[in-house]
Amino acid sequence: MAGTDEDVVAAADDALYVLTAVLLTPAKFPSVLGDDYPEACAALGLAPLADGYGLVLGQDGDGSRWTVAIDDVSLVAVAIASWDCGMEYELSPDERSVVAALPGWPLAVAVAAPGVPAPHDPAPEADDRPPLAPPDTTVWGPAQRRLGADEIALQWASWREQVEDSAFPAPGSSESSDETERSGESGDEGEAADAQDGIGENGRPGHSGIRRVLAEARTYIDSPPPLGRVRSSFATADARTLRADGPGWSLVARTDDMAFVLLDEEPGEVLPVGRGPELPGLLEALDKIAVRPN
Repeated sequence: MAGTDEDVVAAADDALYVLTAVLLTPAKFPSVLGDDYPEACAALGLAPLADGYGLVLGQDGDGSRWTVAIDDVSLVAVAIASWDCGMEYELSPDERSVVAALPGWPLAVAVAAPGVPAPHDPAPEADDRPPLAPPDTTVWGPAQRRLGADEIALQWASWREQVEDSAFPAPGSSESSDETERSGESGDEGEAADAQDGIGENGRPGHSGIRRVLAEARTYIDSPPPLGRVRSSFATADARTLRADGPGWSLVARTDDMAFVLLDEEPGEVLPVGRGPELPGLLEALDKIAVRPN
């Protein structure tokens, strides 16, 4: 996703050649930056405005990296939608919409502006603030865990087909869950917990991490979490895709189907959660409190 070569906005004392843009709103923000909208804003030193921001990433004439936060969210949304459709769109925000011009980039950008030096952070004399930098995703941790959840939400069908429905008992079965192969980078086998109580095959205790995630997610229903920690987006005419995050965990689910859990303490693992008798009600309740795109 990138703008045209002519896309420029004012940043610091120079023009900015726009390379890309992202939304930073309660319903849609780069989850790599945090578990919720206020946390993502804090990573950039921005106040969590109710309507959010558009983030414009580019280079100045010296090649320095800059991130410009603007309050014209709809303009950035239109630009992103146009680029996603393969159309050119000149993203040129009015200077009056600029909230902050921040040195550096908070996200990795694979392209560069033509005709200027290679991307680099501004010199201290240009801006004495520490430049923004993308979170480290080379090792497993919160940022990588959230990126993994993003990928599952984006590629739901391919992840879902790796889990057989027969791996989970039908509602009313004497067993609360069964063992199934984990879908994840390691390819190891592990227990897939049912939403009811996480009891494994033959009465063995289920996955304690999954039980903890489901319990913490339930607390969100009575005690609303920070804005953006539970988000709902379109999936099908009859279902929504739910995304919930918490300390050390991420959950991705379809309201008409099962869920997947990722944990900080389980590097590279994706844990399937059977629908069971209680998961549908939990997902329905979370969807009611979730933030939705306008």
